[in-house]
Amino acid sequence: MIGMNARTLMTVLAALAMAAVLGWTGPATAASRDIVETGDDFGYGTIVIKTSEKRLYYSLGNGKAIRYSVAVGSPRNQWFGTTWVSEKKENPSWTPTPSMRARNPRLPNYMAPGPRNPLGVRALYLGWTAYRIHGTNAPGSIGHAVSNGCIRMLNEDVVDLFERVHIGAPVMVLR
Repeated sequence: MIGMNARTLMTVLAALAMAAVLGWTGPATAASRDIVETGDDFGYGTIVIKTSEKRLYYSLGNGKAIRYSVAVGSPRNQWFGTTWVSEKKENPSWTPTPSMRARNPRLPNYMAPGPRNPLGVRALYLGWTAYRIHGTNAPGSIGHAVSNGCIRMLNEDVVDLFERVHIGAPVMVLR
């Protein structure tokens, strides 16, 4: 390290050693989650999606939640209401709905799990609908209203949420 005296070098090495002990290995990941005060009184494990904020909140109870950035349905594809997590899948396959294929006949009939799959690495199926909370192969879409009604998350974030959520967890989609 050019131009550093022994004391500065020792400080840098100590900081690097501390970073290694704490598990820091480089720049922060693209994960977009943090714990926030919500002021809401949703029960522990409730998922609340606020489409106007493009945020998903996983309630920790007592007015706290883990907040994630998400992509939501485009204005013509947004929906609102209450449902539940009916199924969880790791590395899901994707079958476009008939309406998606009508709008875009070039879509495949089926897509196996993998890096091109638009559902990403995890999917939470919602109630009896075709809607899901899932990862994505388009991380640049997070923070926008662009989907066909599903809620997209960064793959790192959907893995985190997937591990926390149980089948039957309530889901509320709000404006």
